[in-house]
Amino acid sequence: MNSVLKNLVITSLKSNHLKTIHTSALALAWSKTENKPKRFLRYNEKIYPPQSPDEEPRPAFVCVQKTNIKYSPEKLWYIASFVRGMTVDEAIKQLSFVPKKGAIFVKEAILEAQELAVKEHNVEFRSNLWVAESFANKGMVIKGIRRHARGRMGEVRYQFSHYFVRLEEGKPPADYYKRDPQTPQQQLANWLEQMRKRKIINSY
Repeated sequence: MNSVLKNLVITSLKSNHLKTIHTSALALAWSKTENKPKRFLRYNEKIYPPQSPDEEPRPAFVCVQKTNIKYSPEKLWYIASFVRGMTVDEAIKQLSFVPKKGAIFVKEAILEAQELAVKEHNVEFRSNLWVAESFANKGMVIKGIRRHARGRMGEVRYQFSHYFVRLEEGKPPADYYKRDPQTPQQQLANWLEQMRKRKIINSY
């Protein structure tokens, strides 16, 4: 008799109560597959028109992203900026000596992009690539609670970050950031000229 009652209770719970529990919002908040950017990888699917012989050849490129890395985006930004404008071999070599956790993620992303460029994007030589873009963004943030003294509570934020890298075929530019070649005296003269050309609106 007890077993029959137990089965009836279980079936009633399954049919009535469990149907009212919705876990879709929780699954969306905690799943790492849904909370990821999708726009950056679309550049790999873009098809360009054929070029004429007199045009400058368009270099091949490949985009790779690593999403929801358990690392602060503020810390990852320094490592992402470090490898910009380097060749692939130089970036991998330099990242091997960076004693940071984020350097491992950046190195893995660059190696993955290098492999993808050779296999799917018709890049002939895997060493003939350079880091054209490398940046990090903020990922999801999970909030937690930390106990403080006298029964108080504090908020803890577990930060995640996204890393994006774009490798381009060819040799890197001599100056990636394209600094102004003017001397300080020339820059001062240009600034003074711009200031003197200013006009106050509605004045004579």
